[in-house]
Amino acid sequence: MTWFLGAAVTLSLVLIFITVFMAFLRLVLGPSLPDRVVALDMMTVAIVSFCGLAAIQSGDAAFLDVAVALALVGFLATVALARFADRQQLRERRQEGEK
Repeated sequence: MTWFLGAAVTLSLVLIFITVFMAFLRLVLGPSLPDRVVALDMMTVAIVSFCGLAAIQSGDAAFLDVAVALALVGFLATVALARFADRQQLRERRQEGEK
C-alpha cells in the first residue's frame, strides 16, 4: 500500500467514525420515528463502508463478505421499519377520524 492510499484510508476511517457518532446522536435524540429510521440506515451504510476500508487496509477479502451481509440485513431492517412507520401513521389517522 502506498503512503497516499494509507493516508486516504486513515482519513476515511476517521470520517466514518464521526459519521457513525453523529448518526447515533440522531438515533437517540431524533424527535420522530422516521428520523430514527434514517439515522439507523445511515449508520448501516457507514459501517458497510468501514468494512470495505478495513478490507483495503488489511488486504483480507473476508471483510467484503461481512459488508455484503450487513448491507443486506440493513436494507431489510430499513424496509421493515419504514413499513412499521407507515402503518403507525395509518393507525393514527384512523384514530383521529373516529374522534
